[in-house]
Amino acid sequence: MVLAGIGAGLAALAAGIGIGQIGGKAMEGIARQPEAASKIQTAMIIAAALIEGVALFAVVVALIAK
Repeated sequence: MVLAGIGAGLAALAAGIGIGQIGGKAMEGIARQPEAASKIQTAMIIAAALIEGVALFAVVVALIAK
């Protein structure tokens, strides 16, 4: 049971780090090329949604595998 909680926490932590990196790099890209902001934002949102989906799946698997 404790390991399931640790696994769920690690999945949430990793997702937070990944989404934070995506946001930071997107802001750098927009600062360098403001005319590409809409394309960068679209790609950032898609990538963040995919990471969030994988994190949710990992949390569910960690809690089921207790």
